[in-house]
Amino acid sequence: MAIPRDYFEWAAREFDPARIHEKPEALKGIRVLDLSVIYFGPATADFLGELGAEVIKVEMPGQGDVTRILGNASFFWKSISVAFFCANHSKYHVGIDMHTAAGQELIRQLAARSDIVIENFKAGTLEEKFGIGYRQLRRVNPRLIYVANTGFGQWGPFSKGRASYDGLAQGVSGLTSITGDGEVPTKIGNYLGDWFGASMSALGTLAALRWRDRSGEGQFVEMAQCEGLLRAMDWTWLYAGLTGRDRTKVGNADHVFAPSGVYRCTDGYVALVAGSEREFRSLCRLVGRPGLARDPRFATREARREPAHARELDTPIAAWCGTRTRTQVEAAARRAGVAAAPVMTARDHAEGAHFRARRSVWEHDDAVYGPMLEYGPAPKLSATPARIKWAGKPVGFHNELVLKSVLGLDEARIRTLYAAGAIGRWAEGRRGAGPPEGWKGEGSLE
Repeated sequence: MAIPRDYFEWAAREFDPARIHEKPEALKGIRVLDLSVIYFGPATADFLGELGAEVIKVEMPGQGDVTRILGNASFFWKSISVAFFCANHSKYHVGIDMHTAAGQELIRQLAARSDIVIENFKAGTLEEKFGIGYRQLRRVNPRLIYVANTGFGQWGPFSKGRASYDGLAQGVSGLTSITGDGEVPTKIGNYLGDWFGASMSALGTLAALRWRDRSGEGQFVEMAQCEGLLRAMDWTWLYAGLTGRDRTKVGNADHVFAPSGVYRCTDGYVALVAGSEREFRSLCRLVGRPGLARDPRFATREARREPAHARELDTPIAAWCGTRTRTQVEAAARRAGVAAAPVMTARDHAEGAHFRARRSVWEHDDAVYGPMLEYGPAPKLSATPARIKWAGKPVGFHNELVLKSVLGLDEARIRTLYAAGAIGRWAEGRRGAGPPEGWKGEGSLE
């Protein structure tokens, strides 16, 4: 095959989404035992699963993970909350009651045959309450990488016995104190602490895998939700340490560049930034105010950042954008050499061409839930691309498959475990736990 001369044509061919399932998976052969709930832990496992790891998700029989009934309460997709799907792609779902001795023994056996265990209970819970924490599991598998995601860490004065939610982690990290433009601290609109923390946790897990390749040794990886956000606070700490002052909030403006903001158009909003003197002069001409570039108040980037000066510049920019569509603003800005992009919504993502073409919006036909439209893997690997193979499944959907293929249990032993309540499936009639109405067994051997 001839190599295209044009870089963009070459890149499109190199990363061609149509060939994703033809290529190998980077983490194929790695087994992950996912004992976690909601987002922070499940997303870590999900990221590894997208890269090819075999992920076994353990849930409490009956209802399963609480996200099956959370999320937008007004919208359930085929009897399950859409909140569940986004962190549970391509997993094998087993229902194990960890409160039972037999259930705990199953966890030990699965951990002995796994490379990674992921949990996000309060620090020490699995060890002290269930006897299946890191110190117990490493006895049966010294090569095990044990990943514990918590709000505030496994140790330290703010950790013991303390549960966390994303909003708490955002608050403790300081993120809410620098967000927004008013006096009241403002929370980010999604569960950023969960998702960013899960990304950092997955990064630590990959480093632990690499170390195991070199040393043969497993280890404990702990990830504090708030510390993931702390690491993303860029220059905030350094500034406070050197000056004794906290950084100010600037809302949609920027600490470095001006003009920089979000402006209303006739059909939505655009984000626009003039990052250099050349871009500023071009922007002034674009909005019909070339004289602003010669005004001493706006002569330097530092001068333009003065709050009063920045507000004065916003007025003509807002007026110009307000009579145009997002597409018109972006096109005109590009011709002028000014950076601009539409403020998109999820509907824009679903209906637009760019993210679909890159499989960042992933369309697939799930054997149980039918046609699905989900956010796809973020990192694009040319040789070993990440992928979604199926959507989340009902509680205990893969019990027999996992217990037979991984643990080698026979039908008689599995029936005994069901009878003892150590394993189970979804509870009939329990919203979010079972398959959709009309399901006829499709996909049961995924």
